[in-house]
Amino acid sequence: MGEPSRLWHVCLTVSGEAMEPLIVRTALGRLRDQRQFLHSLKYDGSRAEIQYWEEAECLLDASSLALRVWNEYRDSAGLPRWEVVGLEVLERAVYQERGPGGMVVDPQDVTPLPF
Repeated sequence: MGEPSRLWHVCLTVSGEAMEPLIVRTALGRLRDQRQFLHSLKYDGSRAEIQYWEEAECLLDASSLALRVWNEYRDSAGLPRWEVVGLEVLERAVYQERGPGGMVVDPQDVTPLPF
C-alpha cells in the first residue's frame, strides 16, 4: 500500500494564439462547471491561469495530473488549443505557510477574471 494521498495546490498557466477574451471566459466557465476544486480562474486573449487543489501521493503524481488537465477538458469545455507554459505545485502546508493573501474562496462562485 502506498503513502496516503496529500493535497497539493496547483497553479497552471497556458498560452497560445490570441482569441476573443469572451470566448476564453466562456470556456473557463464551462471548465469550472466540469472540474472540481477550482478556486481561481484568470484569463486574457492569449493566456489563462487556473488554480485548484489536487489529491495525490507525491509531487510527481500531482504534477503529472496537472500537466494533463487542460488537454483532458479541452473538447468538453471548449478550451483554446493552447499549451502549458507554467506550472507551480505546492504541498498544502507550504501553500498555507505562504498565505493566500487574505483571499477568501467561495467554491460556489469561481468567476473567470481578466488579468
